[in-house]
Amino acid sequence: MQLYVIEAGNFKLDGGAMFGVVPKPLWEKTNPADEKNRIEMATRSLLVEDGNRLILIDTGMGNKQEDKFFSHYGLWGDYSLDSSLEKAGFHKNDITDVFFTHLHFDHCGGAINRSKNGILEPAFKNAKFWVHKSHWKWALNPNPREKASFLTENILPIQESGQLNFITGNGPLLEETGLPFSILLIDGHTEKQMLPLLNYKGKKLFYAADLIPTVGHIPIPYIMGYDTRPLLTLEEKKGFLERALFEDALLFLEHDPKHQLVSLKQTEKGVRMNTHFNFDSYFTN
Repeated sequence: MQLYVIEAGNFKLDGGAMFGVVPKPLWEKTNPADEKNRIEMATRSLLVEDGNRLILIDTGMGNKQEDKFFSHYGLWGDYSLDSSLEKAGFHKNDITDVFFTHLHFDHCGGAINRSKNGILEPAFKNAKFWVHKSHWKWALNPNPREKASFLTENILPIQESGQLNFITGNGPLLEETGLPFSILLIDGHTEKQMLPLLNYKGKKLFYAADLIPTVGHIPIPYIMGYDTRPLLTLEEKKGFLERALFEDALLFLEHDPKHQLVSLKQTEKGVRMNTHFNFDSYFTN
């Protein structure tokens, strides 16, 4: 197995929304806000090369929306899905599988392109798209709290493409999926978010997705205002961090623009980041 970090682009989100009930003087120590109270965010995917399979975990938000849409999210930086895949030596047509942790627009938007004549079509023409079946049903009938995150133009073309495949099971751990990693199901942020748990070069690697989007979200009470079941997130995060500590796992952070990979330590105040690493440097040294 070979893993590649795919930086799919950077954006900004409201810091208050990202930290829920946590006061700004606390969260801005790790995630400083701009003049509009927005914090910097990454969309960082992971590409898994396993034999003849190339599995992309999440796709970022893509670029098919109008400028008005993107103006709300303060796009910044030079990263893109295409350029990052090219840097790794691949093209979108090489991808055999696209695995969605969940279908919020910043995780799946890059899977669907809009052609010059306005047709919505898969960006990965040769890939199977993997979604948890219960989450798919949830996304098709969104609650008012999440409706703005589930965009029809991202979701319906996945089904219309004929490339949609479902993962089933209530978990919380799914191990026999046909994919080269196990999956931890998390329900606090949204129904059946899927977190890949990988073994790589003798190390456990936990893909944290939106359970722990940035280093600033490692403390257990630091939970996003976007979560549909925050008290469940609290319990899920506690168990996730305890497991990561016990297994000496590294966390792969999808949304932290400065920290790709972190180790953990137990402190008097709870679990905290121990050290952060550049992914490629860590696994080539």
